[in-house]
Amino acid sequence: MTPNRWQGNFAPITTEYDVPAAKLLGELPRELNGTLFRNGPNPQFPAPAAHWFSGDGMLHAFSLGEGRASYRNRWVRTPKWQAEHGAGRSLGSAFTANENGQDRGVANTHVVHHAGHLLALEEAHLPTRIEPHGLETLGYWNGGGALQGPFTAHPKLDPQTGELLFFGYGCDGPLSAGMSYGSIDASGRVTRMERFQAPYASMVHDFIVTQRHALFPILPLTASLARAQRGGPPYAWEPEQGASVGIMRRDGSTAEMRWFRGESCFVFHVMNAWDEGDRIVADVMRFDEPPLFPRPDGTPTDATRGARLWRWTFDLSERSERFGQQPLDDLAGEFPRIDERRTGLAYRHGWYACKAPGESTPGVYHGIAHVDHASGRTVTHWLPDGDAVSEPVFVPRSAEAPEGDGWLLATVYRSAEARSDLAVFNATALEDGAIATVQLSHRVPFGFHGSWVDAAALG
Repeated sequence: MTPNRWQGNFAPITTEYDVPAAKLLGELPRELNGTLFRNGPNPQFPAPAAHWFSGDGMLHAFSLGEGRASYRNRWVRTPKWQAEHGAGRSLGSAFTANENGQDRGVANTHVVHHAGHLLALEEAHLPTRIEPHGLETLGYWNGGGALQGPFTAHPKLDPQTGELLFFGYGCDGPLSAGMSYGSIDASGRVTRMERFQAPYASMVHDFIVTQRHALFPILPLTASLARAQRGGPPYAWEPEQGASVGIMRRDGSTAEMRWFRGESCFVFHVMNAWDEGDRIVADVMRFDEPPLFPRPDGTPTDATRGARLWRWTFDLSERSERFGQQPLDDLAGEFPRIDERRTGLAYRHGWYACKAPGESTPGVYHGIAHVDHASGRTVTHWLPDGDAVSEPVFVPRSAEAPEGDGWLLATVYRSAEARSDLAVFNATALEDGAIATVQLSHRVPFGFHGSWVDAAALG
């Protein structure tokens, strides 16, 4: 089974629920006072051949406070969703911004909160603003007209300046090599917007930020409008292109970008990165070959090994344009997260969803891994057979708590009961299992990313 067949917990749900008092097992920590927002593909009118990444976005909100929990889910009512809702059928899908003059945005990949705005994200369109309590869709947010073109699903919040850093790809038109980079300050004002050209057009899902630098991985999952117009895949694996990473100083310009080269691989997600003198160190989830996308002739890639945690190193003091790649662990997994108060800084703790031995289906993960870089240990928590977990999201115990002192929140699919839970773990004691569980009577389909937002920030 592959995700694009919409089977099992990849299948969409058709109901928008309101659960004001969800059933609890165990006791929720009293310090958890806010909402976990999650996003993922949930096509309104599924087509068997549609790619998993192209499904309409659906938001799931678990609100926790005073030891109680509530739940709500809503489709993101994009222009595409509204047009199809009116037609009563699918009007097609695409990986580009528009198709036949129609807006094809799905806002299905991430959801972040910044400067008072809750934003549903995917990488071919502007952010979609969401009302945080009822999850109503408020329309595209363009920063007062300053934002133009695609906006990443993985912006980075600088914990020291409060800036939200972002990029876009395909900025010169669908499947093009044009890219953008910019920043939004803590008040929501767009303070920077620059364009540059990548060495070749590719899918650039995530990027890398340190205190002093921004890095743009251009990896050989190539984009080609000409290939798509011939009936070939819009995105295809071409390892002969090699891997390129552009590095710029955050206080500099994209015109001063320096490009490094390395062995071909693919990375959807970055765990974290930091500056170390004249070196930059980045921890990434590295695939030898990307899942879910073919080669140019349509033959499938071999992604059965899954992604592993690797360390990339860049020495800015040397003339060499090669960057180093070193494996840190052989445990397959994806969806890495950290204590985001350490974004762009040296860090100790990381977490990701991990695969059981023999599991090769993209998007299916049976455990959570905790990496402690100080001790060198990786601790795993495995779910019962048949169950699967989403991306784990870290929530600090308080703003002043030490790094890693807090909880992990993750949705868990209970296959035997065809429903889902929200599980709460002590972030540095996964071996103890969930300390509290919010139980739902329905499924939360496999999705992508989410964010915790404190109640005080939501107003």
